Parts: sequence; structure tokens; C-alpha cells
Amino acid sequence: MPIHISGTGSFIPKNKVDNNSFSDKVFFDKDGNGYPNSNVEIIEKFQKITGIKERRYADKEHKTSDLATFAAKNAIKDAGIDKETLDYIIVAHNFGEIEYGTNQYIALPSVATMVKHKLEISNENCVAYDLIFGCPGWLEGVIQASAFIKSKMAKRCLVIGADTLSRTIDKSDRDSMIFADGAGATIVEENSESGGILSHKTITKAGKEALYLFCETSYNPTNKKSNKHIKMNGRKVYEFAISNIPSALKSCLENSGKNIDDVKKIFLHQANEKLDEAVLKYFYKQYNKEIPKNIMPISVDIYGNSSVATIPTLYDIVLKTNFKGHNLKKGDVILFASVGAGMNINALTYQL
Repeated sequence: MPIHISGTGSFIPKNKVDNNSFSDKVFFDKDGNGYPNSNVEIIEKFQKITGIKERRYADKEHKTSDLATFAAKNAIKDAGIDKETLDYIIVAHNFGEIEYGTNQYIALPSVATMVKHKLEISNENCVAYDLIFGCPGWLEGVIQASAFIKSKMAKRCLVIGADTLSRTIDKSDRDSMIFADGAGATIVEENSESGGILSHKTITKAGKEALYLFCETSYNPTNKKSNKHIKMNGRKVYEFAISNIPSALKSCLENSGKNIDDVKKIFLHQANEKLDEAVLKYFYKQYNKEIPKNIMPISVDIYGNSSVATIPTLYDIVLKTNFKGHNLKKGDVILFASVGAGMNINALTYQL
């Protein structure tokens, strides 16, 4: 039987941090040198390149597992299921639990275990584990859940993407303006309705690409702390994404039995608005077609890049609201795709 996403939920922190909040920061390059440009110029250029105007940060008392639990509760309610019937809880993240004011990543116990604990699930046969796969983690979790269900290892899975990236940024790095916090959750299960997951594609390139995203100490030469922060080679990530996502999407769509004209929406990882626009351009170029109007929802401009949470969060709000004029209906064919540390890329064709 087809495998569907039967419920969705998200948690978007209420704390808005706009670009002006970074106007008093002192930025350094990777060699510890300051920039000749003013912060006004740096921020204007950043917004022009990424499209990001603001982002959301978690409350001080909330950790990754809290955001994940909030989103999970919404997804469970949306699906109308008993939480005790879950066979798997898969939580994708990058840095585990980070308490506010610290830079220590805690992955013991796992975030998934803490989610199960906070959901107060007593069923010992509900298996909880974490998935570290960079920004494509939530989508890879959906792919793994589908495999479990197909192999009869599970009937119903909870897949969550959650991160608190604001707590691992280097405030002396311009790229700190990209990252945000959030969580998105989905219930994946088998049912008799048509559609569901039609195809998927995953690749990992771990040559020189393995170090395009990494962790390193602060770029501020006066900061002598050994704490490491999320870092990336933005240009390399951009080039990798536009060179690989379009072909992965095409391969995935071809394996679904659907054609390009069937696609109603494309949900891309919300890392950078200009990057997503470029990916879309090259994807449709493979078919010698113009980009259809209103095909791709964008949320990075107001929510920032919350890594594994961007796609499930965006999917949830498009499903439930008329988000920027975007909506979905039964029977629509959509594509998901993400790229991130690894370097990993995945894509999935889905029919509502």
C-alpha cells in the first residue's frame, strides 16, 4: 500500500531577530582580518544575496528536544493518532542539545530519546534514534521511515527535524546571520489512499566536498576560547548545490512515473533564496522549460535557515495556511529536495 505523510506539525520560535540586530557586531574573515566595509554595507549585501531579512531564535529555556516535542505534538494531533502506536521516532539534527549560553553539544541521551520522554510514550517497542545527515536530515528520515514500513519493520513513524543553530554560531562571522532555530515534524504511515511517496534519491559526495561545512573556532583573533562553531565555505556550497540538486531532482522525478508538468510545488531546503532560485532555474532548464509561476514557496526571508527544520516547517504552513499565496490540495504532485553537510543531497516525489 502507498506510504503517506498523514500529519504535520511545526514549531517556529516567537523571538524575531532582524538584520539590524547585527549592526553592532564586529565581523572578521577566516584569517582574522576585519572588513573595510561598514556593517550597513555588509548587512545590505547579505540580504541581497540570501534574501534573509529576519530569523527566529528559541527561548532561553528551550532546547532542541523541546522544539522537537512541540512540533511532534502538533503532528500527532493533526494525524489524529495515539502516540503509543508509534513504532519509530526519528529525530534529525546537527548539534544535539545546546543549553542557552553554552556551546557544548550534548547527544547523550539522544534527542529522540528525550522527545519520547517528553511525549511520555510508555511503549517500549517505540524505537527512538537520532539521524545526523546535515540539512537533508529530515527528508532522509522520511526516506528511512518509508523503508521501515515497506519492509514491515514498522507501521507508523514520527520523523522530526529540529535544531538550535543560534547557539553554535560564531558572532564574529558574517555567516552567523544565516542561521536560525525551529522544528518540523511528520507522521509517516501506510494507508489505502493513492499517491504518497512515489520515489526518492539520495547521494553523498565526501571527497573535497566533505569539508564545505565544518566546525571551527571563532574568527575573532582576540577570542582564545577553544569552542567550535558552525562554519561553511559559502561559495563552494552554492556551486555544489546548483551543480547537483537539479540532476537529483530530475532523476527522482523520472523514477516516480510522473512528468515535469505534473509538478505543482517544489519545496527546497531554505538556505538561501537566491540559491533556491538558481536551483529551480537549472532544474527546469533540463526540460527546456520556463519556471512556472508560484511553483516554489520561500520562507527563509522571515524564518532564516533552521537546517533540518526548514522543509517540514514550510510544508506544514503551506498545507495549513495560504502562505504567501501558496496552497496544496489532494492529488497534487510535489517535490522535496535538500542539500547539506556531507555533502549530502536528497530528493523525494510525493503525491497528496
